[in-house]
Amino acid sequence: MRRLWSVRGNSQKLDGGAMFGNAPKALWSRWAAADEQNRIDLACRCLLVRDGARTILCEAGIGAFFAPELRRRYGVQEEHHVLLASLAAIGVAPAEVDVVVLSHLHFDHAGGVLAAYREGVPPALVFPHAHYVVGEQAWQRALVPHARDRASFVPELPPLLAATGRLERVAGARSEVLGAGFRFHVSNGHTPGMLLCELAGDRPVLFCADLIPGLPWVRKAITMGYDRFPELLIDEKAALLADLQTRGGRLFFTHDPAVALCALGRDEAGQVVARDAVAELVGDPA
Repeated sequence: MRRLWSVRGNSQKLDGGAMFGNAPKALWSRWAAADEQNRIDLACRCLLVRDGARTILCEAGIGAFFAPELRRRYGVQEEHHVLLASLAAIGVAPAEVDVVVLSHLHFDHAGGVLAAYREGVPPALVFPHAHYVVGEQAWQRALVPHARDRASFVPELPPLLAATGRLERVAGARSEVLGAGFRFHVSNGHTPGMLLCELAGDRPVLFCADLIPGLPWVRKAITMGYDRFPELLIDEKAALLADLQTRGGRLFFTHDPAVALCALGRDEAGQVVARDAVAELVGDPA
């Protein structure tokens, strides 16, 4: 039986206005409390999947690879590599991770595959035997980023991933490494070629990545200031939510500090809304 765990990585504090795009603070402050610097709490939560004998990790969070100055700039709260500690707490060593699925290569989603910062020591990968799955378009974006999001990438990461010989760059909806039971939805609104991994089943689970970072963003018109193409993202979100709600799908959130998973329903106006929020998954059946 396939089982799921929500696994915490390093947490962040980021500007609330940036996280809620053109929504005014009078609105978004109902959903997220801001500190004296206008920052809100954000998780970098990963999804661990035990699929038979395989251990699959959907994303790796931001990790602890930043030097202290950059760690402070980007609001990373912990100095140590929280993801590795969280995996150890459920009995998973780095060498036991078979596959890491990266929706895209922004540092807050892929940085956790790197070892914690040590002065004078070059970046290195922490999962020594893992296969890495990333979308071809997202890969190309990381190699040649636009000026608007260049700072969101880690230049040293693509060469390290390629050097493993275990990198799959996915061009369609299926991955040879993952095989049956997994499919991808491609989203371009946040960043070109972002892959949203869906775990098949009677009640499928979608790893939402940055299409829907957390519970407040289930609302169709709410986007982030970090999104490259907000109107496209809204259209992608609306179509995917309608499809998932019809199929009894559930959403897994990476950035929500309090909610890991929710189901979907419809309100009196017929809009898709979140239902039955779950704080954490601990070996839950898929």
